[in-house]
Amino acid sequence: MTEAVREMTGTRAQWPAVRPEVVAEVVAGLSARLQKRLDGAAAKLADRPVERTGEDWRIAVDEEAVLVLHAPGGVVADQADVRCGCLLAPACVHRAAAVTVCPLADGEPPVGEAPLGEPAGAEQPVADRPADAPAADAPTGAPAAGALTAAERAAVDHLHRVGTAVLAAGVGGAGAVLQAELLRAAHRARLAGLHRPAAAAVAVVTRVRAARSGEPDHRLADLVAGLRELLGLTTALAAAGTDGTADLAASTGPGVAELRGTARQAYVPAGGLRLYGLFAEPVLTATHAGVLTWAVDAGGGLHTMAEIMPHTDAAAAAPQAVGAGNRAVRLGDAMLSHREFTRAGLAVQGATRSAAGRLGAGASVRAVRAAGAAWTAEPLAGLWAEPQAAQVARALGAAALPPEVRPAGSELLFLDVTLLGAVPYGPGGEQRLLAECDGLVVALRAAHDHPGLAHRGNLALLATAPGLRLRVIGRLERSALPELRLLAVGQPPTEQPPTEQPPTGQPLTGRPPTGQPVPATAPSLALPADRAGRVNLGLERLQTADLTLPPRDLSEPAAVRAPAAAAPPTTPVHLLARRVAQAVTGGRAALALGTGTADGDRARLRSAGLATGAALLDGLLGAALDQPRDVFGRVVADDHEAFAGAWLAAAWYEEELASALCATAWSEVLPAVLREEAPAGP
Repeated sequence: MTEAVREMTGTRAQWPAVRPEVVAEVVAGLSARLQKRLDGAAAKLADRPVERTGEDWRIAVDEEAVLVLHAPGGVVADQADVRCGCLLAPACVHRAAAVTVCPLADGEPPVGEAPLGEPAGAEQPVADRPADAPAADAPTGAPAAGALTAAERAAVDHLHRVGTAVLAAGVGGAGAVLQAELLRAAHRARLAGLHRPAAAAVAVVTRVRAARSGEPDHRLADLVAGLRELLGLTTALAAAGTDGTADLAASTGPGVAELRGTARQAYVPAGGLRLYGLFAEPVLTATHAGVLTWAVDAGGGLHTMAEIMPHTDAAAAAPQAVGAGNRAVRLGDAMLSHREFTRAGLAVQGATRSAAGRLGAGASVRAVRAAGAAWTAEPLAGLWAEPQAAQVARALGAAALPPEVRPAGSELLFLDVTLLGAVPYGPGGEQRLLAECDGLVVALRAAHDHPGLAHRGNLALLATAPGLRLRVIGRLERSALPELRLLAVGQPPTEQPPTEQPPTGQPLTGRPPTGQPVPATAPSLALPADRAGRVNLGLERLQTADLTLPPRDLSEPAAVRAPAAAAPPTTPVHLLARRVAQAVTGGRAALALGTGTADGDRARLRSAGLATGAALLDGLLGAALDQPRDVFGRVVADDHEAFAGAWLAAAWYEEELASALCATAWSEVLPAVLREEAPAGP
């Protein structure tokens, strides 16, 4: 176990989860003097040992006082469940420090780009409700789709104001008090029916906490994306509330109803379904672990089933995720596990599904085991028939949709590849497995880097078999060079002709040149019959015996060699991206200090034809510097509105440009966004 994981196991992972509104209420009860001490008190309390007895977590604050967290089901749901024995309780800093240390319990855990649905057993789909009926938990007196009520406008303004303050403060300045205020604004938005902005705010707090505590699953890109989502939603909703007219869909994109979001996924009748198992992947986050299984119906549509439960021990999370693959599928009376279903089928009657393709497990659903299908047979083979460029465009477009309406599997790619071998890749020289796919060289990466999952070991074994042809399923990694996170592999169609490989030492520039063909004795998969020609890379471990490797004459060079490492992309999008990220980590003040070195960045952006990017960088740095001052020249507080607007514009531009560069890497057709900003030829 790494030191980072060990640290997480010894602190936050041992604590129960807490509802966001409980955090807001407890912190709001502190005096101003105690609020200043909250961050230090939380750091000290996190190092204290935690003892669990049934549904109570006990922490010895000192020799006399004991802190008790009552958490039925592992979640503190009321501020009265946080009790302290010190003299200042309940207005003591110990209670606020405890809820600050606890992980947040709210909704569904995020996993990469995939919609998961609620943990198993948490939802009961409404099987008999008509598709056009309102949700059972919709707020009474909900407004029309194109208008905001006064309560909604007030909640949006509050959420936007606090989100802007978090951005201006940066990770270092967003302490427990500011986090609690954002959670309070999120709770207010949820009560007003603004579920999507509320969920975005809670996600921001979770990621700020992870950044401040150095948790191993923290990614700065996720925090940037979370703030961009939050401020983008509140800005769009505020604009809708200003004009108060019709839907936004006709002008700026999503409508007000889509911006509001829903409290839970609505399940509608889907009738009878004939399902064929496709693959399964482990789900592992800081708070949840389990398995997500994918299925295909007779028409080629994708569906998902999940078995995801909370965990409080990071050391046991990976085994829990792998073990979930052996648990029974929660669909009718089907007596097969998730792992077995990936190679079998189901006949379902009375099925229900969400807009995102999640299958419901209501009492009226009936399911019996049926035969499966090979990846090379219909209806599964149709997934690989879609052109590669169309798959990439679909995956990039799906990333902009909210998870509750994102079609199942829209972020997945289905490709036939030939392995080239592992080479140093990128500026850091990291070993990366490369493969040839329809004339492109693609970098294959592990879907999850946790050592307790099988992804990394399987990828290392596959790297020993250059020339191996595979049919693969992966999740698109947005990059300026083609990259794919592998989820499952299988045997390819036998009728595919041999693929030509690049000669030894040939540099990788996007498409490999023609070389010598792979010999007839190329490596192949030799899987046991019970695996049906496919492997779930996160749940099952490949063995050396599963690969048939041809004998090699050591006096002759290998017939297949990987190309040299790719040169870094020439479009300097990172110059804007790092300023966007710098604002998130260090806040407005840190960004203002770095304006003196920005001239070179602006010049490089303009020379690359990214004049809009240079203008946005100018605006961002100018807004960071432009702070109001009093008559003595001292900086006075402001609402940071201009700074947040400049940051949001730069962040969305960087997001769209990165997507366009990714599309370019997978296709010879230059996207319109880049054609408009491409430098003029000589």
